[in-house]
Formats: sequence, C-alpha cells, structure tokens
Amino acid sequence: RAAARSPRWQDLRKRLRYEAGARYDPAVEFAQPSPYVPRLHALRDYAVASFGPGQPVAQGALDLMRRIHADFEFKTASTDVDTPLIEAFEQRSGVCQDFAHLMIAALRMLGLAARYVSGYLLTIPPPGQEALLGADASHAWVQLYCPDTPGLPGGWLELDPTNDLVPDTSHVRLALGRDY
Repeated sequence: RAAARSPRWQDLRKRLRYEAGARYDPAVEFAQPSPYVPRLHALRDYAVASFGPGQPVAQGALDLMRRIHADFEFKTASTDVDTPLIEAFEQRSGVCQDFAHLMIAALRMLGLAARYVSGYLLTIPPPGQEALLGADASHAWVQLYCPDTPGLPGGWLELDPTNDLVPDTSHVRLALGRDY
C-alpha cells in the first residue's frame, strides 16, 4: 500500500525545516502557523499518539484522521468562522472547517506540511448508503505533503477527517490554502 511507502515522518519534518543554504522546498509554507491555524501545544500532544518513531507519514496521518473523526462530534452551528481553534478542540465538536483546521494544526505542530481544501461533496449517495457529512453545502478537508510517495501525483495526500475517508471523485476541489 502507498501509505506504507511514504517517507518517515521525522525525515520529512527535517526536510521541511528552513536552513540557510539548504535546498528549499516550497511546501515549507504549509508547515507554518496561519491566522485560523495557530500553534497549539494541546494539538501537538494529541497528534503525537498517531506518529510513532520511524512511522511512514501517510500511515500516521490516516490514524490521526480516524482519531479526529472518532473523538470529535460533527455538530451543525456549534461554531462559526471566527471560533478560535482551541475552543473547537476543547468542546470536541464542530463542523468540517473545524475538523480540517484541527487536523492541519496537529500535523503542523509535528513540523509537517498540510493545507486546507475547500470544495463540495457529491450530494446523492449510492443506493443504500447515507449521505456524507457536509453534503449539500460547501465542505473542507486536508491535504498532507507526502513527497516521493508512489501513487500520489504531486505528492499531496487528501484526507477528510469529517467523514474518515480519503477523498475520491465525490469531493470537488475548488481552492487550496493555508487555512479557511
């Protein structure tokens, strides 16, 4: 599986540190805090449980995505665009924007590069399946930088912590950024 062949997360973290005279990786921009995704030590502590020594970065990120989905409740109108991230973390609830920001902050606190994806979900579920959370409205998810990983064109792995899945053709990407 491609996740097992992604770089070790500690090696990637080293690659994303700025060092004078060293090769610059443009993904470094997405490893830095941003207005809606500040540095929060509580999220570092939360994330570290998913990233053991020598673990491939994609495997750790998949585990983190599953944990966020399990530990946080999707609750419409529980937050708004200006709700501080720490508040969503402490109340353990929010909407897709909060889930994406939480995951991005956790990954960045480990020195990894992650970006915010804004788009839409296909709103008609396959027969016998429920609609995904966030359907019928705009949706947000995450991309994690996983360079040199087989099967990942461009080196970015998409992750939807709201629905605990790797996005496919049901996710329509409109924009990418450091945060909302």
